[in-house]
This record gives sequence, C-alpha cells and structure tokens, in this order.
Amino acid sequence: MSDDEDDDHRRSIDLAAGDKPGGGVLSSDPPPPFSDQVLENVLENVLQFLTTRHDRNAASLVCRSWYHAEAQTRRELFIGNCYAVAPARAVVRFPRVRAVALKGKPRFADFGLLPLGWGARFAPWAVAFSSAYSWLEKLHLKRMTVADADLALISSSLPLFRELTLFCCDGFGTPGLAYVAENCRRLRVLDLIENDMEDDEDDEVVDWISRFPETHTCLESLVFDCVRCAVNFDALEALVARSPVLCRLRVNPHVTLGQLQRLMARAPQLTHLGTGSFRFGQVGGEQEVDLEPAFVTASRSLVCLSGFRGLTPEFLPAVLPACPNLTSLNFSYAEITAEQLRPIILHCHKLQNLWVLDTVGDEGLQAVAATCKDLRELRVFPFHAIEDSEGSVSDVGLVAISEGCKKLRSILYFCQRMTNAAVVSMSKNCPELVVFRLCIMGRHRPDHRTGEAMDDGFGAIVMNCKKLTRLAVSGLLTDKAFGYIGKYGKLVRTLSVAFAGDSDLGLRYVLEGCPKLQKLEIRDSPFGDLGLFSGIQHYYNMRFLWMSSCKLSLRGCREVAQRLPHLVVEVIRERCEEEENVEAVEKLYLYRSLAGPRSDAPPFVKIL
Repeated sequence: MSDDEDDDHRRSIDLAAGDKPGGGVLSSDPPPPFSDQVLENVLENVLQFLTTRHDRNAASLVCRSWYHAEAQTRRELFIGNCYAVAPARAVVRFPRVRAVALKGKPRFADFGLLPLGWGARFAPWAVAFSSAYSWLEKLHLKRMTVADADLALISSSLPLFRELTLFCCDGFGTPGLAYVAENCRRLRVLDLIENDMEDDEDDEVVDWISRFPETHTCLESLVFDCVRCAVNFDALEALVARSPVLCRLRVNPHVTLGQLQRLMARAPQLTHLGTGSFRFGQVGGEQEVDLEPAFVTASRSLVCLSGFRGLTPEFLPAVLPACPNLTSLNFSYAEITAEQLRPIILHCHKLQNLWVLDTVGDEGLQAVAATCKDLRELRVFPFHAIEDSEGSVSDVGLVAISEGCKKLRSILYFCQRMTNAAVVSMSKNCPELVVFRLCIMGRHRPDHRTGEAMDDGFGAIVMNCKKLTRLAVSGLLTDKAFGYIGKYGKLVRTLSVAFAGDSDLGLRYVLEGCPKLQKLEIRDSPFGDLGLFSGIQHYYNMRFLWMSSCKLSLRGCREVAQRLPHLVVEVIRERCEEEENVEAVEKLYLYRSLAGPRSDAPPFVKIL
C-alpha cells in the first residue's frame, strides 16, 4: 500500500466524532440499561449496516444510546494519529474491535524532515491490544516504530490473528518476523512495505521464513521486498509450495530471476507478483533459464506486476505473455527508457494503475496515452532529484496523458518543466480527478514557456475537478492560486504545499475556504504567524498541520497553544537547543488529541 491511498476509500473506522475535543458525548460511563430489549437488538442490527467511519461517527452523535450501541458494534478502528488518544481509552471505548489501522509519524517523515527518534512507538498500543483484544484479527501500522518485542507480544497474545501490514515502519528486524511466522498459525497476510528494518551486518539475522508452519498454510499475501538481507530460498520455495491460496507474492532483490521462475512454477495461481531483482544471479547455469514459459502460465491469473530492481532490459520480453491481462504495472524501481517501455505497454490495454520513473520521458508517456485508455492512476517518480536530469518528463507528457487517459482519477507527477496550459488541459480532459499532485522540482519555477506564475493551472484544477480531495501544489504560485483553492476546493481534505506562496493571505484563503480540510502540509513557504492565526477557528476540525522552513516565531506558536488548549503544539528543532531566546521555529507539528501532550517527547521536541 502506498502513502496516497485516500482514507475515505478504506472500509475502516476512526475514533467517533463524539470523541473530538470540543464537541459530542465524552462520557466513559457504562451504557445505560435499555428499557426494551427488542429496541436494543434492532438498533445493533441496524448499525451493522453502517460500514464507513463517517456514517458511524454521525450515528454515535444521535443520542447516548446510539453512542454506546455504535461502540459495541464497531469492528474496525482507524486512528489517524497514534497520539490523538490514549491506548487505554481507545480499547475501552471500542471493546469489540477485530481490525485496527494505526498511523504514527506525519508524512513528511518520509522525506527526512522529521529527526530520528521523534516517537510513534507501537509498544504502548501493543500492550493495550494484547490485553484487551484477544480476538483481534488484523493490524495495519503506518510510520510507527515497532520493536521485535512488540511483534513477539502481539503474535503470542492474539490466537485469532490473521493479517499484519507494516508500511513505512522501523525498529524491527528478522527476529520479530520470526515471532510472527512461528506464533500466528492462522496468518493470511504478512505485508512488509517500504520499511526501514534494523538488520545490519552486525545484527542477528534470523531465518524467519523457516518458522512458518510445516503443514499447509493459510497465506494469501506475502510481501517482503523491503527486507535487506537474503532469505533461505529453499525454505521460501517450500513455503510457497504448501500455500495453495497464496495469490500475492513480492520478493526482495536477493531472489534472482532463476529462483523467481521456480517460485512461479510452485504457485501458478498468483495474481500479484513482485519480481525482486530482474537479473540472473551468479549461480552456475542460471543464465540459461527461459522465463517466458513461466509468464505464459502466469498470464492466466496474473493482474499485477512489480519489482524489476536492477533491470536487465534483454529479459523484459519474457513478461510480454502476461501483459494483456495486467491491470497494475510498477516500474518505479526500474530505470526504463521509452524504447524499452513501448513494446511492453503496447500489450497493456487493460492497465488501470501505472508507476514509472521519469526516465521513460515524454515519448514513453505518449505511448501510455495511446494504449491505456482505462488508466485510473499514474505516478511518475524522479530518477534523479536534481534539476535538468536526463530523461525527465514535462508538460508534453502531461498533455498526452490528459488527452489519452480520460478516466484518470489519481496522478502524481514529478517534472522539471510545466505550463499552465498543460495543467488546464488536464483539468478539462480528466474532470473525475480525485487526487492531483504536481511536483515541479526546484524552487519557485514558473510556466517555462510564458514565465508566468502557475496560478491559472492550479486554479483550473480546483474549478473543473469537482471531486478533488487531495492536492499537492508547487512551482511559482501567488496568493491568487490559494484564493482559487479556498474558493473552489470545497472537498479537499489533504493539501501539500512546497516552495510556493506570496504572503500570509494565501494561507488564510485556504484555512477559511476549505471546510473539509483535514491534513495541511507546508514546507519552504513564506507563511508566518499571521497565517497561522487565521486557522484558529479551524484547527479543532483538522487532524494536523505541519509547517517547516516557513516564517513562524516561537511567540506565535505559543499564542496558538494558549488559545487552543485541546491541541498539541510541538516545536521540533534540528538539534537540542536549550536557549529559550531562540525565536525562529524550524518545524511545527500541530494536532488534536484527547490524551493531551505526550510523555515520550525527545529533547529536540518542545511541547508548548
């Protein structure tokens, strides 16, 4: 799973709206006895049909009886900030939960903007879940620090546990994975995605693959492409062979193409395959292995293909038999050119999701636009995060995609050059866009043809794309662009701003004009205290505000903390500075919390 998945698309639930600071029912008293047992049964049966967390939140505010009945019938819990509520309060509030999704660090931690050791430890949650949720089946953690001991506790305390997904987490290693494999005998999903694991050369590396049951397993998904150390391939092959319902497998770069062929032969039912390293190993004779028959067999079921690390282009034709049925293709780890991509993409008429590096160039995107008429999501990542890198895409590629892929719903586009005309074209040709993230690399870059600010392009996006919920802006922007966002971005829930803006007025436009705004991320922009104050009336309705390298002062941040006592206002320093007269604020993280200031803040975090 990627960081771009919209929370609204989850069939999971967050803390009830009634638990927000400043509104709703806050009682922790036991539910009052129902005067009519029939009424109680009817109410609980009705609430079972409410599957979205927004509907559930609304139901919990109707009255006290509904509040308690909703808590008793909730099975899926979503907590978007691990510091928003205390673990003990969460498990008491929702005693019958079977699935939990829990997020920790803010998203900018992915870009190295959050110092190591900031927090988001899973340990207190592991203790709470292991003691209160003996029937817990699913756990999804994102940007949390998870220790091996946490995995040992969870795996040994939850006899019904079936699914574990760790996304962008850190702190654990192969010993923790071994606990999960050995203790969770009903395990169906073990997905390790973009994690920073602890296994270095001097650490203990455990053969965790060998710890799975020796009999048939229930495994449906096994993803470990982020595991840096080699695995016991014989044990992996045996595991795949005794997992008859395994449909998703993504291996790490230590698995060579020859070994991949053996795994594919053991699991012809795979629908999702991550190839790991797309080159042959040094094992004698492996260079003679013919991959094409394996992909011919896989073409009957395979719909998603990813991996291709260390791509050796001469082996790419082997995947052609599987291409006609693919709906998802991920080349984000492969330095692939337009010439190499074109023969592959010409067979992908059913493709709905495509991730590529900008090495494909505008020519590669033109080939995509000509073939993939059903494309719903496109992500174009930078191969080199520097200006004027070779093979980068531009406005030409964006226009081609907008004209050829009119069913597009989500786009992430890194580029060096862009024009207002291209963005306007995207807004007109793809009005169903829900996510639009345009990252013009470099600071304050204008329309590269006219030299004008990019205001009109982003204005067209929010005006013409009525369903837009997530927006990322960059390039040379003035207050005019933020005025457009505030006026027309009524459904925008997540806004990311980088190297953009004129004055505090732009931030005011956004905070006062976007009633659905939940997450606001700003970096390297000229917003200061006045802009921060303009959100005073809105922060209680937001999940968080992140500002870094702006023009905030410690005095201004303190005033916000005093005026909004139910918010946590964190000032994050690059290093531990004891001087109280340091007025400039490098990083601000502001979020709502029922638990108050956290007790595990490191020295470089000052809670106001």
